[in-house]
Amino acid sequence: MKPLPYRVVIKKARKAGFVFRRNTGGTHEIWWNEKRRKTCVIPHHHEIKPGTLKSIIKQMGLGEEEFKKL
Repeated sequence: MKPLPYRVVIKKARKAGFVFRRNTGGTHEIWWNEKRRKTCVIPHHHEIKPGTLKSIIKQMGLGEEEFKKL
């Protein structure tokens, strides 16, 4: 998996049903999916590295292929 821009990750999170919940006060945001009852932390960086991206996908309760299709 290659790095993705922050905006692309946010668009995919919204398509997966996540909504912005709050800022952590720094460069990270908390996103919530009521339907899945899942919370994920997305760093507000220009580009999100592959390892971090895999962690976000896992927190969302999705597989990599499912995330790519969003």
